[in-house]
Amino acid sequence: MTAISGTGRIAAGVVALVAWAGLAIQWSASTDGAGGSPLQALWVMSRFFTIICNLVVAIVLTGIALGRRRFGAPTLIGGTALAIMLVGVVYTALLRGLHDLSATGKIANFLLHNATPVLVPLFWLLFVQKGRLGWRDPFRWTIFPLSYFGYALARAAVEHVYPYPFMDVSILGWPVTLTNAVVIAAGFLAVGFGFVWLDRRLS
Repeated sequence: MTAISGTGRIAAGVVALVAWAGLAIQWSASTDGAGGSPLQALWVMSRFFTIICNLVVAIVLTGIALGRRRFGAPTLIGGTALAIMLVGVVYTALLRGLHDLSATGKIANFLLHNATPVLVPLFWLLFVQKGRLGWRDPFRWTIFPLSYFGYALARAAVEHVYPYPFMDVSILGWPVTLTNAVVIAAGFLAVGFGFVWLDRRLS
């Protein structure tokens, strides 16, 4: 466990506020879209990796801001930064412009898809002790998106609603869907190794 400097804790608080704000605004917009049911809105939101990942960001960075040393572990922050970067890259490459958004939805979209995917890696770069990551870490980090993929497909099999077009088995079929999963996981793993390499260079 590693302590984060006072300036780092302030920065963590700012990033956490951005994530919490994005989640809260999205919840409000989703509640309107769910007929005014906050619980239904939460259930719908929990279908998306963007929401789950930003919730992880909000919790981890809040823990750092409050001085909880366990949240300052470089491996935890590195994995969180990598996961939220995946959110930004996939959104930019595959999902941007697919849906019409309300005014509040556009704000939430910017905070969750654009702001946190930049701020969290920047926080890792500036405030996290370097030289603490290992070559096994990328394999551990990849468990998170792969677990989500399994969860989303299992849920979609029951609800018949797929969160993202690139994992819509009903349209793409299993071979293409699984190929997409492998490609995304491989890219995630490769960037993870890049993280470890950069971490060791900066140390």
